[in-house]
Amino acid sequence: MKILSLLALALIGFVSYTTAQSVIVTDRKVTYKRPKPISEYKKTFVVNYPKVKAATAPLSRKIEKTLSYERVMDINIQEQIKDSQWLYEATYKVKYNRNGALAVDLTIDGSAAYPDGSTKTVVVDTTTGERVTPEMSFTDLDSLVAMVNKAQKKEIDKAIADIKKNPEAGESDPADLFSNADFKTEDLDWFAISNSGVTFKYDYEFPHAIQALQPNGEFFFTWKQLKPYIKPGSLLSRIAR
Repeated sequence: MKILSLLALALIGFVSYTTAQSVIVTDRKVTYKRPKPISEYKKTFVVNYPKVKAATAPLSRKIEKTLSYERVMDINIQEQIKDSQWLYEATYKVKYNRNGALAVDLTIDGSAAYPDGSTKTVVVDTTTGERVTPEMSFTDLDSLVAMVNKAQKKEIDKAIADIKKNPEAGESDPADLFSNADFKTEDLDWFAISNSGVTFKYDYEFPHAIQALQPNGEFFFTWKQLKPYIKPGSLLSRIAR
């Protein structure tokens, strides 16, 4: 009996530990109808909300609020129903969910003069419900930005060479497309995490007609590479391997 009791306690402890390390995320799809659609294709739009089950109900609601499309993507659902009518779909994808951290890609797609969309990755501390920011996670942000800039320069040099070989690029100098490209401290904001490391993202904002030529703007660094920049005691310090 004593052995069984110890095994039961160990199992309870394991379940509690596992629960503390991750949360449960499920879909809540809502189809909104527009009472006065401006075209046949604008009658409805779909929003897939991440429904979160964390340690407590208040914490679950706080995480959901942190993952709000309206907050992160700066889009007003009510305006999309009545006036703006740009949105076609809002959806999410869980990229990481362990070690007390939840990373989610939030994506919105719509159309005005032409189809368009954007994605932001939000990292959440599942013990507090707060978004994990660069200031909370890294030290010496200037040096970190300089390291990302080196990777960006390599990407730009390769992209310019590739664009010059592309007959669809025209006769203009492709270097002009990158004249304002400069990874800054504020570009650290919407980073993504994985078991392997961290990815920082940058949007070069190419004109729609040549977006197919735009480089990915994704700069990955392993936890080992980032070790000098990880803030001690931060959530990322507990994840880094």
